[in-house]
Amino acid sequence: MTNERRGPATDAGERAMLEGWLEYHRETLAWKCEGLDDAQLRTAAVPPSELSLLGLVRHMADVERSWFRRVLVGDDAGPIHYSDEDRDGEFHLTEADTWKEAYATWQGEIAIARRNAALRGLDDLSEGRSRFTDKPFNLRWIYTHMIEEYARHNGHADLIRERVDGATGD
Repeated sequence: MTNERRGPATDAGERAMLEGWLEYHRETLAWKCEGLDDAQLRTAAVPPSELSLLGLVRHMADVERSWFRRVLVGDDAGPIHYSDEDRDGEFHLTEADTWKEAYATWQGEIAIARRNAALRGLDDLSEGRSRFTDKPFNLRWIYTHMIEEYARHNGHADLIRERVDGATGD
C-alpha cells in the first residue's frame, strides 16, 4: 500500500479544514482497498460479520448519496445498494459485485456531493430534514458527520485489511 494522502493545512480556514479532512478520509478508504482483488475485497472481517472492504465502499456510496443528495438538496435519489427489504444490502455481496463497479459508483456520488456542497455556505440549511426530528441540518453539521462516519469505518477498514493480507498503516 502506498500512502499519498494529505490532510488539510494546519492553518486552513474552517471550510477548507472540513473539506480537507473529509477528502483525507475518502482517500484513506480508497488506500485501504488498494492493490486487492475482488475476492480479497469481498472478504468478511470475521464470521458471522459480513463487513468487508467492498461492502464499506458500497456503504459509503449510499452515505454520500443520502447526506449530500437526499438531505442537503432534497433530491429524491433512492438507495443504491440497500432496500426496505434488505437494510444491509451493501454488505450482502455476491461474486458479481466488483471493485470496478463499486468504486465508480462511490466516486460518482462523491463528485455529486462536492458539486452540491460547493453551492452552499456552511450555515446554509438543508432542504431535506432529519428523519428523527424533522429539523434541517447545516452544511457544517453534514461535513462533521461525514468525517466521523468515514473515520469510524476507516478503523474497520484498517482491521479488515490487516486480516486480508497483513498490511497495516494509519
